[in-house]
Amino acid sequence: MSKRNFLLGKGERLTEDILSRPGGGEKEHPYTFDEALQRLSPMVSGVASKIDELPAYACPRDQAIISLTLNPEYIAKSYFPKALLRDVGFKVVGSRPKKTKPEKKSRGRKSVETVTTELFARGTRDSIRSWGENLANWDPSETRSQDLISIEAISTPAPEEKIKGTLPESGILPMEIVLHSSEVDAQMYLLRGFKVYLEKLDLDVAFGRRFFANDLCFLEIDAPAEKADEIAVFSMVRALRQMPKLRVLRPVVRSSDIPTNIPKLPTEPPASNDIRVAVFDGGIPDDHPITNWVKVHELPGLRPKTTEFLSHGVAVTSAALFGHINPREQVPQPYSYIDHYRVLDNTPGQYLGKLYEVLERIESVLSTEEFDFINLSIGPDLSIEDDEVHAWTAVLDDRLSNTSTLATIAVGNQGESDSVLGLNRIRVPADCVNALAVGACDRQDHNWKRAPYSSVGPGRSPGLIKPDLVDFGGVVDLPFVVLAEDTKPTLKATGGTSFAAPSVMRQGIGIRALFGGNLNHLAIRALLIHTAEESDQDLKEVGWGRVARKLEDIILCSDNTVRVVYQGEISPAKYIRAAIPIPSGGISGNVVIRATICYKSQTDPHHPSNYTRAGLQVTFRPHDDKFTLRPNQIHPDPDSFFRSHKIGAAKNMLRHDAWKWENCLHASKRKRGSSLRNPCFDIHYNSRSEGHDSNHDRKLSYALVVTVQAKNISNLYDQILREYATRLEQLIPVLELPLRV
Repeated sequence: MSKRNFLLGKGERLTEDILSRPGGGEKEHPYTFDEALQRLSPMVSGVASKIDELPAYACPRDQAIISLTLNPEYIAKSYFPKALLRDVGFKVVGSRPKKTKPEKKSRGRKSVETVTTELFARGTRDSIRSWGENLANWDPSETRSQDLISIEAISTPAPEEKIKGTLPESGILPMEIVLHSSEVDAQMYLLRGFKVYLEKLDLDVAFGRRFFANDLCFLEIDAPAEKADEIAVFSMVRALRQMPKLRVLRPVVRSSDIPTNIPKLPTEPPASNDIRVAVFDGGIPDDHPITNWVKVHELPGLRPKTTEFLSHGVAVTSAALFGHINPREQVPQPYSYIDHYRVLDNTPGQYLGKLYEVLERIESVLSTEEFDFINLSIGPDLSIEDDEVHAWTAVLDDRLSNTSTLATIAVGNQGESDSVLGLNRIRVPADCVNALAVGACDRQDHNWKRAPYSSVGPGRSPGLIKPDLVDFGGVVDLPFVVLAEDTKPTLKATGGTSFAAPSVMRQGIGIRALFGGNLNHLAIRALLIHTAEESDQDLKEVGWGRVARKLEDIILCSDNTVRVVYQGEISPAKYIRAAIPIPSGGISGNVVIRATICYKSQTDPHHPSNYTRAGLQVTFRPHDDKFTLRPNQIHPDPDSFFRSHKIGAAKNMLRHDAWKWENCLHASKRKRGSSLRNPCFDIHYNSRSEGHDSNHDRKLSYALVVTVQAKNISNLYDQILREYATRLEQLIPVLELPLRV
């Protein structure tokens, strides 16, 4: 057998704890206390008057919601106005990103429109009145008075601002209501208070299914469209929209049978039998040949199957097992068995009212079973919104943050819809930060580009780079080939992101099958992104690029290249230094360093602009003997790395601290070999909860992949393997597989 340079593991042995850097200088404020008092006093009085105008039954337990817009210079978690909120009797129950042009900026700089945070705070109407009456007597030296300087505006959420999208003028409408409420508050009093409020509007409404995610309650009701404005007056309503339809990603290429010989299905079992994979979709026909590798689960309460859903279920599962099938070749051996859960059934009304029912079925499985991989090619027919997180995203992200599961989610086939209205953006729940969002490209060769139908990004920030990846999904002149739903083995041509997503999952399963438990789900995610084939297309079109065509492109290194996987943990507020392996004798010529870091994060769906609770700030230090920035410098000079990556038009969407809260970073940099000496990445773990400081001690798991390529050193891989023999290890596959897609 020819020499194979497998990627190297145990990179975490190259890490060490380091001291933190010194803090910054004293904060310069845009307003003095007197200026802030003069600006905000009329706003507080106005808010108190508007809240008093609400009927008592619109304010459960006499509580109401007010809005506090932060000055953009105070959105960092360390500036959260804790003392102010505590002293005036408010509790922050949510936030959202908001564009604003502040009246002033510090140091006399010109004010421009930028992204800031709007806080939603809950308090009694009496506390709001008291704040207005007593504000003029505040002592400027108090902490709460300093917090006042951070507030740009104070208002009440208007009912029309709560209504999302366009509603019909009349008729009974399935509605999705989002309430500012925890599960405890909802059960104790808030749902009862909402019911009373609706009765005062002469509405006899039955509450349907509901989901809770931190301080949000997602509720389904049927109500007259003409009553929407009045329903939105209820103080605890955060958002109201027409209930989106359930989307099944129908093929964008008209399905057709392929006139060819019966496909040559594999006769052997999957390569690995210890990998748990789940597909949630439309079911598999009884006695279908695919059941040789698939166990079909029928969940309680399901209605009859439909031909359309069965066709979709078979096609998606075929893509997960075999990828795109070449009709002229033997169908490849699957990497693992698959559990297929039928969550779709025969429902009239274009799937209206099914959205929560299907999510409930998926959640019921994920709450009792843990999988290594899952795929979703279904979801709400709803483009993501920058200021709100949908129930599907909130529930799935929360579940995925606490499991060792790699999820792939299709981004949708609406890429040719109206871009001005944002209808071409990725579909919920592809905005999950703890999953891989997958779009489609149009070719398998090197001349690929985004398939026109594939929905585009950007995602919400955090989670800006969506889709994460693309893979071949088929187009009219070059369709994606899968097994048909016929019980006799036949092939059909189709296309869509429904099939690109499970194809990417299949590549991840292949890596897992090759290396067993030596690579966790975070490392597999990082490797898929790290080895993606980049293009000159905008990130919002194709994310980080097209997934590698062959497993060998992921797991093997050329002689002048070394790829190292780090799988470690870091404590909150701590710094670690991850050494980048290079030969001790230095490198001549140019060097390309590529790095990818991924981690999962718990989420705060009621705080979209502060959605992720964890952030890793990564600093590249290329030379350990360069100290040129300031006297008594503790650490070597930094150099830009991840921030140097193009982010295109997304720049104007970012808060100034946004990038450090992205839970996937990927970039590459070319350097002269002579500029490198003991290069490293310093990694700092920031933690937050609900937008402000968090004092928890929970460690964060991460995966870092670093590739060093030096074309002038023909034996770089062997040099690194020898010099780091006591720390790095070759990741040798636990079984032999044909290294093909």
